[in-house]
Amino acid sequence: MLVLFVGSDQNPAPARWFALFGSLLGLLVTIPLISGFDNGTAAMQFVEQAKWIERFNITYHLGIDGISLWLVVLTAVTTVIVVISAWEVITKRVSQYLAAFLILSGLMIGVFCSMDGMLFYVFFEATLIPMYIIIGVWGGPNRVYAAFKFFLYTLFGSLLMLVALLYLYTQSHSFDLATWYQLPLGFMPQILIFIAFFMAFAVKVPMWPVHTWLPDAHVEAPTGGSVVLAAIMLKLGAYGFIRFSLPVVPDASHFLAPVVIILSLIAVIYIGFVALVQSDMKKLVAYSSIAHMGFVTLGLFIFNQIGSEGAIVQMISHGFVSGAMFLCIGVLYDRMHTRDIGEYGGVVNTMPKFAAFSMLFAMANCGLPGTSGFVGEFMVILGAVKFNFWIGFLAAFTLVLGAAYTLWMYKRVIFGAVANANVAKLLDIGKREFFMLACLAALVLFMGVYPKPFTNAMHESVANLLSHVAQSKLPQLSAQ
Repeated sequence: MLVLFVGSDQNPAPARWFALFGSLLGLLVTIPLISGFDNGTAAMQFVEQAKWIERFNITYHLGIDGISLWLVVLTAVTTVIVVISAWEVITKRVSQYLAAFLILSGLMIGVFCSMDGMLFYVFFEATLIPMYIIIGVWGGPNRVYAAFKFFLYTLFGSLLMLVALLYLYTQSHSFDLATWYQLPLGFMPQILIFIAFFMAFAVKVPMWPVHTWLPDAHVEAPTGGSVVLAAIMLKLGAYGFIRFSLPVVPDASHFLAPVVIILSLIAVIYIGFVALVQSDMKKLVAYSSIAHMGFVTLGLFIFNQIGSEGAIVQMISHGFVSGAMFLCIGVLYDRMHTRDIGEYGGVVNTMPKFAAFSMLFAMANCGLPGTSGFVGEFMVILGAVKFNFWIGFLAAFTLVLGAAYTLWMYKRVIFGAVANANVAKLLDIGKREFFMLACLAALVLFMGVYPKPFTNAMHESVANLLSHVAQSKLPQLSAQ
């Protein structure tokens, strides 16, 4: 709120520095979460609880476990990078732009920490508002269309989720998640609740066939908007599956898992082919995000430890890699004002530092061993093979598609002779851009070489989640 009222377009420096200070503060306070986190327990840690709406037993209840810890850190890191990325690029309504991202960051961290169903819903829905404004005000020529499509798609699914939350409240007289996990529900109510949750979370992920809003939103969004959308907002849907669908309605989750697995495989295979024919760089990476998130939903619904942990690792890795790829496209767009692959060629001749960073992120997007992209995909494929060999085989085969569209784009943009006079005039990345990309490169390599801190933290929480999913709620009902 402070950034919103500081500085003007004539003097944007105060807003930029305040935003940077605020985002760095947000990152600094996640350090005690990491250092003080106890890997040996699945219980919620750093819990805060206060009465909020007593009449309906709604509490302001926050906490993190091994599943949400790294998603909170990812959000804080991404916010700092987005503020730095906008430093020279955004010149109109600077304070409003930066404030929108800081508010969005707080709301997304709220989603990952909520232990109360209604509080989760409030945070989950509120994230739509700043992103709608970011796309609608600072986006491309079709920004209003893209913003409306994004808003309507996600709102429609969320309204069904609200109905499911209210039904669970009528059964338990509480919005507390821990209470819902113990609630004995019949088979039919479980199926209906699962479908309601599925509509909200599948749109957000986004799963095929409710994915069509994402490429439009990415193409029209400013660079910072694309980074946050890909790095964090898509994870809200997958996180919803983990927190709500799987533990609250385990029988329905098992019963409908084949549907989710089939949709995930369609996303990974079909969307891979769609990405191959894109001429717009942003659209290609947007479709790539849908394919990568297909791995996440596949990992979650095969119900084994390594697959589930792989899905969460993939969520974090995809946050770093896709965010970096959208930043790279933003670097080129700021200089050339086009994202058409055909307008480029031979960029390595004029921007060698940029080409080196782009190569690393392209390889991570392909899932090259030694980068973070490999770890999550490898774990999900391993889990899928344990579950069913052919599902694992299909998932592994599709990695070839990921390599094909990513390297094809990289080759056409970066390699070869200098394509035209505009490419010949390009200047290599400056200190600000170098710092931004170097931070992400370090994270991608660290996670690829040494993923242990990430998997150790989530191990107990995932085991606890799977034990919840394994416990049927139907025998409890018949016993009563």
